[in-house]
Amino acid sequence: MNIEQLNNKYGIAGKVVFSNGKGGLQTVTISNELATAVLSIHGAHVMHYQPANQQEVLWMSDKSVFEEGKPIRGGIPLCFPWFGPHASESAFPQHGFARLINWEVTNVESMADGATKLELEINTPDVAKTYFNYSFIARLTVTVGAKLQVTLSVLNIDNKPFTYSDALHTYFNVSDVNEISIDGLRTATYYEAFGTELKRQEEPLLNIVREENRRYVNTTADCIIYDKGLNRKIRVAKTGSKVTVVWNPGEANAKTIADIGENGHKHFICVEAVNAYEGIDMITLQPGEQHSLFTTISVE
Repeated sequence: MNIEQLNNKYGIAGKVVFSNGKGGLQTVTISNELATAVLSIHGAHVMHYQPANQQEVLWMSDKSVFEEGKPIRGGIPLCFPWFGPHASESAFPQHGFARLINWEVTNVESMADGATKLELEINTPDVAKTYFNYSFIARLTVTVGAKLQVTLSVLNIDNKPFTYSDALHTYFNVSDVNEISIDGLRTATYYEAFGTELKRQEEPLLNIVREENRRYVNTTADCIIYDKGLNRKIRVAKTGSKVTVVWNPGEANAKTIADIGENGHKHFICVEAVNAYEGIDMITLQPGEQHSLFTTISVE
């Protein structure tokens, strides 16, 4: 649909407006008494979320590329149907293809509590035949209110089972990554990046003092980001996931990532709801089965 068609079918005066954003990518702006949000239809990507009387919750890079077929840096990228590099095909795109294609808006509605709900969907897009030759429906549901609720649901409509991994790869806006701390992971076990040695976090709070890429396994706990500089704490709750990833590239590695920008790493921390490890939480769906990855983000 073009912008006029989207506004005619799904727009809500003063609350939901579709427009052409950077790079000509279609975006939707949601405004209600509780919060504002902006999403890109390309990648079904939440780029902005700001509750009323609060500062921006999500970090977006000012060096991000806005172009069809390329990922957006910041906000909440979707990883599907694999997380990280593909297990056997190094030429396949990092984190899958869901964040690289245009989704379809299927529903917009105002909720009784004042929140606004948006649903986007892909139904076995052509690109899936190249990278993931199964029939499926993936749906992203975003509810913008006093809390931000994001759900990625996948339904197997094939006649055979398939296995996938996924993530809500959330970038949180912070005052200074070296001045924050993260609660909720004490005694949790984790791998460093792609390492095979299972470690255990003993410290009550995780402080970010260098590059971190921790993949905590067998945890469903809420995480809380304490940010003294912005005088707030962000609670990140999840269901449908047993892996939590905490990532910041650190200064040296950030310089090798063109779309982060100079000192960009200082102002975000990724705390991600993930399904990523075979035998722990990778998802196998039989025909007709569905799985949902769900996160709720709130500022306290």
